[in-house]
Amino acid sequence: MVSMKDIALRCGVSVATVSKAINGQQDIGDTTRKRILSEAKKMGYTPNSAARALKTNRTYNLGILFQDLQNSGFMHEYFASMLNYFRIEAEQRGYDICFINNNTDLQYSSYLQHVRYRGVDGIAIICADFKDPPVQELVYSGLPVVTLDHTFNNRTAVLSDNTEGIISLVRYVYEKGHRKIGYIHGNDTAVTESRLTGFYKACEELGIQVPDTWIGECEYHEPNGCYEATKKMMALKDRPDCIFFPDDYAYIGGAKAIQEAGLSIPGDISVVGYDGIHMAKIVSPRLTTWEQNTEELGKIAADKLIERIEKPRSALPEHIVVHGHLLEGETVRQLA
Repeated sequence: MVSMKDIALRCGVSVATVSKAINGQQDIGDTTRKRILSEAKKMGYTPNSAARALKTNRTYNLGILFQDLQNSGFMHEYFASMLNYFRIEAEQRGYDICFINNNTDLQYSSYLQHVRYRGVDGIAIICADFKDPPVQELVYSGLPVVTLDHTFNNRTAVLSDNTEGIISLVRYVYEKGHRKIGYIHGNDTAVTESRLTGFYKACEELGIQVPDTWIGECEYHEPNGCYEATKKMMALKDRPDCIFFPDDYAYIGGAKAIQEAGLSIPGDISVVGYDGIHMAKIVSPRLTTWEQNTEELGKIAADKLIERIEKPRSALPEHIVVHGHLLEGETVRQLA
């Protein structure tokens, strides 16, 4: 393995000068730096991560807690896209990532133990049951933490505009003439609470009455659950003429229930989704939905976590809201 000493001998400089060139320090000449870096590349020099960790007291490794309750993993396009942009930003800043679990068959039986085993510098919690004691133990462990779509006291959170997104969708279908609006929301999470609040707030402001029978629930990213909830709504004597689905993927089940009821979208019933995944843009008819900005969410989460790691004394906890936008598809018809 090529060492800094080998490079120093080749270039006729001290090991300290080689170290300064490789670590980007400014107190050596530009010509010398370029010559050292060029020779290091020719010789196949690879920095030693263990030595770097000893010198900086960092591992340059970020942990990600992605507690996927539906076991959809990277098939969930919204989370997959956000994680990808998180990874891109982290790698551009010189960090690697690893996923955190609580595998009791190994040396660790909690998320915190796994984090300590991996020696990560900080942790991003992207999808989790925030009421789960092991998750809360991790958040309050003292490690730099950034959460997505959930807020903790004195912790940095990156939030999608869930309340404003739903409000915008309600106003959009209202402008299309809809007054009988139903909503099948996701399971009990902070995201669901924000969206439900936005839904009822917008309906109240617009004078829309929403009977309890027009409100359903199913798991996120679960077409079968959305199918059952939509089927119940279709069986009502007085049913809504527009239905909000919890997410774009769940729409598959809802659309099936509407079709089985002998109805068409949007001819008989209008529908909207949420997330703005690729599928929403290619189905026929194209789904009207709210597109979340996964690129900004992922990159900002990585940036803020690294800031908490590298500037622990000056990085203040923040709540950052990332705005999305309406994707006007073909599933909401204009009523008279």
